Amino acid sequence: MITSKLTSKAQTTIPQPVRAALRLVEGDELAYEIDGGRVILTKVIERGAEDPFGAFAEWSGDADRKAYAKL
Repeated sequence: MITSKLTSKAQTTIPQPVRAALRLVEGDELAYEIDGGRVILTKVIERGAEDPFGAFAEWSGDADRKAYAKL
């Protein structure tokens, strides 16, 4: 389990293994989903108008990007 502490200003540092897993870089936006007693943290992926699959999140995996890359 990976942990971090909350400061008096309600801030925390996202641990390096989590940043690596989400491929986070400075300026990235995060989304929080509350599910009962837990929170799911994800990276917000902005899709431009030129992305034909921007409206279809279920097709946003690595395998899908590779399969459709040459279309």
